[in-house]
Amino acid sequence: MLTPTEKIWHNGSFVPWNDAKIHVLSHTVSYASAVFEGIRCYNTPSGPAVFRLREHVRRMIDSARIYRMEIPFSIDVLCDVMTNLVSVNRLDSCYIRPIALRGYGEMGVLGINNPIDVFVACWEWGKYLGEEAMAKGVDVCISSWKRIAPNTLPALAKAASNYMNSQLIRMEAHTNGYAEGIALDDAGYVSEGSGENIFVIRDGKIHTPPLGASVLPGITRDSIIQLAQRAGIPLVETLVPREMLYIADEVFFTGTAVELTPIRSVDRIQVGSGKRGPITERLQRDFFNVINGKTADVDGWLTPVHVGQPVPAAV
Repeated sequence: MLTPTEKIWHNGSFVPWNDAKIHVLSHTVSYASAVFEGIRCYNTPSGPAVFRLREHVRRMIDSARIYRMEIPFSIDVLCDVMTNLVSVNRLDSCYIRPIALRGYGEMGVLGINNPIDVFVACWEWGKYLGEEAMAKGVDVCISSWKRIAPNTLPALAKAASNYMNSQLIRMEAHTNGYAEGIALDDAGYVSEGSGENIFVIRDGKIHTPPLGASVLPGITRDSIIQLAQRAGIPLVETLVPREMLYIADEVFFTGTAVELTPIRSVDRIQVGSGKRGPITERLQRDFFNVINGKTADVDGWLTPVHVGQPVPAAV
């Protein structure tokens, strides 16, 4: 259950949490015509800071473009909105959820004449798969549900419709006693979890599925790739056969919600030593040192939140 905050931003105005509503006949309700983002704000020694804010907003703009949705706010305005919203709600750390959707107007599949509504909410949210998972890892399964196939639904878009597929993957895993499921792509290669990218380590080398394997271009995924390269750890984006998960030394998920979470077993087959491995631990440490402000933010990943900053113009 979400803990409500005071304000949500809607089309240029801050409104009370309980007043951020849409009509039941909004296009998005029947046809899933929405794109969204998940962004974390961390409590650093210098105050709250949003992780890779501009990259997330750009991805949402890109997702909307794929679906021919014209978001009526610039990247700069939306970035300002999100840092301001954190300040307005007086949060030190939180999860930020911007959504752009086709609203109330015409019914029918087309929907291009419906207005585009933009909301931004934020709330406190802990570790997606639990605090313990960060050190001990999680048990996962290969899902019977495949990831969306090429030229059906665009995997590069973070769109609501794609997450019907994700729900099937996650519900099946939960029903069978697993923390998460891993889906294969249309060709039978490893794709991703219901909401996470995946990395596989064998003999000191990291393998991660390419974007062509129906994976979302994760912002955290990109961050881990950069950190691995900086640490001199060999990494390749390549097709990953299912069975490689069973013989891997280490496997881990990445994503805004899960951050960097190790996997200790796949289909009840133990991964490596059955706990977080040394490369996973190294990358976790490097990642959290940056986002918690313990090491220099050399890449400019953190956008500070300034308390009392002016409300951005809605243009």
